[in-house]
Amino acid sequence: MYSRQRSGSGCGLGGGRIIVGLVMAAFALISYFGSQSYNPITNENQHVNISPQQEVAMGLQAAPEMAQEYGGLANDPQSQAKLDQVCENLTSKSDAAKTDWPFECHLLADEQTINAFALPGGPVFITMALFQKLETEGELAGVMGHEIGHVVARHSAQQIAKQQLTQGLTGAAVIASYDPNNPRTQQTAAVAAMIGQLVNLRFGREDELQSDQLGVRFMGQAGYDPRSMIKVMQILEASSQGNEPPEFFSTHPNPENRITRIQEAIDKQYPNGVPAGLTP
Repeated sequence: MYSRQRSGSGCGLGGGRIIVGLVMAAFALISYFGSQSYNPITNENQHVNISPQQEVAMGLQAAPEMAQEYGGLANDPQSQAKLDQVCENLTSKSDAAKTDWPFECHLLADEQTINAFALPGGPVFITMALFQKLETEGELAGVMGHEIGHVVARHSAQQIAKQQLTQGLTGAAVIASYDPNNPRTQQTAAVAAMIGQLVNLRFGREDELQSDQLGVRFMGQAGYDPRSMIKVMQILEASSQGNEPPEFFSTHPNPENRITRIQEAIDKQYPNGVPAGLTP
């Protein structure tokens, strides 16, 4: 009699976990798909759950700390002035000018780390290590155009929403499947968590490719030769020989693979060939 009651109690607890998991999953899905915003620059409906003002605030708050991680801002007024001019051209002469993002481009002091990145809402950074490897103004425009593309496409806001969705669904799966009396369910929970991470990594790669396409577009509109972005990819590829993780586990596609997509974007924007007179 005791054993039968215990079994019934176990089933009840298991059923309760499933119900809680389903409720969590439903809430995560409704929250994600119920929040949409149209982006006229990318011409797509995006799932975002924070406002542009919140994005700007997040970027401004994070900017000092991120700069400190790379040795602070570079003490090189001439190089910063060159960066400012390129960014001004990109943000005032391209479709990026149709947005209200308060763009600010910063040169970081780090001479070892080859990197560039954008924060939510407008702050854009490039390390001195990458800046010094770029040979032309067009190449610098390629890097900055890509990063400005992240801001315009609201990739940070999208990523936040996607992570919240993934975390909600992963948590629901873990709660619904986990049984403290069955060690094998621990493996199920671990697999669910790993799948969630890989889904978000794939989103990251798609964002990078879209930013490449936007960068090509912004460069051409601002008077820069978009083929300079291909040279940037070659520089990055040469700099990462032997240090690049497998593409599947990386948030950035391999530069070699990105070159093909960039060339496709150039061909689409200029079906009759890139016009003469653009700044290389």
